Amino acid sequence: MRVPGRARHYLGMEETRRRLPHHYPEDRWLFLTWHLHGSLPHGLYPAPGNLKGGEAFAWIDRCLDSARHGPSYLRQEDVARVVLNVLRKDRDRGFFDLGPYVVMPNHVHMLLLPKIPPPKLLQSLKGSTAREANRVLGRSGTAFWQRESYDHWVRSEAEWNRIAAYIEHNPVRAGLAPRSEDYQWSSAHLPAP
Repeated sequence: MRVPGRARHYLGMEETRRRLPHHYPEDRWLFLTWHLHGSLPHGLYPAPGNLKGGEAFAWIDRCLDSARHGPSYLRQEDVARVVLNVLRKDRDRGFFDLGPYVVMPNHVHMLLLPKIPPPKLLQSLKGSTAREANRVLGRSGTAFWQRESYDHWVRSEAEWNRIAAYIEHNPVRAGLAPRSEDYQWSSAHLPAP
């Protein structure tokens, strides 16, 4: 399998468990999603029991995209910029190779190739962004991100390409932009000339 940027980065398959199992085979791209604390109403979460794996993820993502209530701090330019700055900083520190990404009003999607163990990587990304975003918002003592993250390791180049398109098209599906390139907080964004 030839997936963009594959290289040996850390040893061993890790598994962590909270509510969901998290499997991290070495040398694989990860599709990661996490959302703001309180952005999924308890009445809607978790996904219906008959949905499994990718179907449950798609159901939750549709709920996040269509949410009309709950926090949407990432809609604020200063807060969205915090997330992108931390992504770039951690990428430049050598924590991961970054593929397509999008910062939506209440959640984040990205493809990345970890160079450090994924649990440490997520702790760094979510912890740094939460501290800085809460500072910008003048908040303290309140959770910023939902504790659980969703991840899926990419199994083929075709899957990588499907996920990349899914990520960059998310703002269009959610009605936030007419074209992927028009959404400012995405890897698809084309800067104005």
